[in-house]
Amino acid sequence: MEDRMSFAYFERCTINRSDNAITVENAAGTIYVPAASLSVLMLGPGTKVTHRAMELIGENGATVIWVGERGVRMYAFGKPLTHSSALLQRQAALVSNSRSRLAVARRMYEMRFEGEDVSGLTMQQLRGREGARVRKAYRACAKETGVAWTKRSYNPNDFDSGSEIDQALTAAHTCLYGLVHAAIVSLGCSPGLGFVHTGHERSFVYDIADLYKAEISIPVAFRITAKGVYDIPGEVRRAMRDEFYRTSLVKKVVKDIKSLLLFEEDAKTDGDNLYLWDEKCGEVPSGVQYSSAVSGEEIEGDVP
Repeated sequence: MEDRMSFAYFERCTINRSDNAITVENAAGTIYVPAASLSVLMLGPGTKVTHRAMELIGENGATVIWVGERGVRMYAFGKPLTHSSALLQRQAALVSNSRSRLAVARRMYEMRFEGEDVSGLTMQQLRGREGARVRKAYRACAKETGVAWTKRSYNPNDFDSGSEIDQALTAAHTCLYGLVHAAIVSLGCSPGLGFVHTGHERSFVYDIADLYKAEISIPVAFRITAKGVYDIPGEVRRAMRDEFYRTSLVKKVVKDIKSLLLFEEDAKTDGDNLYLWDEKCGEVPSGVQYSSAVSGEEIEGDVP
C-alpha cells in the first residue's frame, strides 16, 4: 500500500485489460496503467469497465471507488489488500469501550495540537479547540492567497450552486476522503467505526481525513481558486494528486492509523493466518480435527 500511487480518476471512458496493465480508452486515445501500481481507482460517470479489467484489479488488490461527477460523492468500493482482521478487531474493541474510545479520540486531537497536553480536556472542549484551529487555517489561507472568505457555505446536493472556493474545498476534501478511504479498507479496517464521528458509513474516514485538511486540502483549494482557472474541480484534483505525492501522504495515513489503533506489543497485522475463537484461550489453530476432544482422545492431524 505504501509504495503505490495515491489514486487515479477517470470518467467517460472504457477501462479494459492488456497483459498486466489496465487500459483507459476514449476518443483521445489509450493510456496504460500498471495494475500493481494502483492504490485506488476512482471511476466517475460514463465509465465502462470490462470483466477482465476488474479481474486484474482484484488480483492486484487495488481498491476501486465509484464516485459521482467531479468526485463529489462516493457510491461504492471494494477490496482490501490485507487478509488479516487484526486491525479490524482492534478497531472494534477500542470503539466499543467508552474509555478506550475517548483515549483514541484524544490521541487524534493530540496529533493536531502538537506539543500541547489535551489529556484533561473533555470532548466538548476538544471540539471547540478544533473548530478554532480550522477557522484559523481558513483565515490564514485566505490572507495568503487573497481569496475572499467569510465561512464555509455549500449545498451537498448542488455542487454548482457553491462559490468557487466552496467548490474547490469540496473537490479537495473529496479527493482526501478517497485516499483515506482507500487506505482504511486496504488495511482491513472499517470505514464506519469512527471515534470522533459516529453514525455514518464513513465515520472513520472523516476521523482520519480531519488530521490532514489544514495542511493538505484547505491550502490546495485556496491556491487553485486564487489562480482563477476555468475548471476548478479538475485543477483541484490534479493539484491534490501532486500534493499527495509530494507529501507521501499514503505512507503517513497508514502509519497514523496503525499508531492510533495499535501498541508496540501488539502482534503483526499482516499475513494470512486463520484461527478459531475460544472463550478461554482467545485463539486456537484452524484446520485441526477437534472431534476427538469430546471423548478425551489425543488430537492429531490437520484437516485438508
